[in-house]
Amino acid sequence: MSYVITIDGPAGAGKSSVAKILAKKLGINYLDTGAIYRAIALILNSAEIKSDDELNIREALNNIKIELQDGKIFVNDLDVSSEIRTPEADKLASEYSAVPAVREALLNLQRVQIFHGSLIAEGRDVGSVVFPDAELKFFITASPEARAKRRFEQRKRKGLSANYNEILNAINSRDDNDSHRRLSPLKVPENAIYIDTSEMSQDQVINKILNIVAKKELN
Repeated sequence: MSYVITIDGPAGAGKSSVAKILAKKLGINYLDTGAIYRAIALILNSAEIKSDDELNIREALNNIKIELQDGKIFVNDLDVSSEIRTPEADKLASEYSAVPAVREALLNLQRVQIFHGSLIAEGRDVGSVVFPDAELKFFITASPEARAKRRFEQRKRKGLSANYNEILNAINSRDDNDSHRRLSPLKVPENAIYIDTSEMSQDQVINKILNIVAKKELN
């Protein structure tokens, strides 16, 4: 029998990295909902369709095909896995994900992934909206300063330009937008296990979740 584990949390909390590793260790599928929204946001923005133009957004979405394959994301058969991992894509995703037409179109795409087997899904409303009946829910967060530091160090490791204060301001802005948007705001899902990772290493977070999963005895 398939089961779902959800991980919600704010931008920069490390949800994606943790979810990927957990999926491998548990031998289940991984669903990166944020990647889907970033891909859609980039496509709509490149087509010069504004986030307040819901009529044209609905029309455009009818002609967009999204596929998830081996950890990569394809839009109309084009691999956009690299393009979506930028500050611009992150900002655009926050903007377009607040549009009802976008959330409606992608909700079913996310839910049908369970038919491919058990999965771990991460995002900002997977435990509260997409999979409200998930067997296990987690909310992973950290202080804005801790998240900004991680983002800063991550970009430096990749040889990219980085400014800590700019990253911190962007995270605070994203938190405010995600928490106060009218549709599916960021919140701790009902029955979710809250984990503050500000003073935790990635290994500590993963081990903590694995111990909880083992006690749950999911099948």
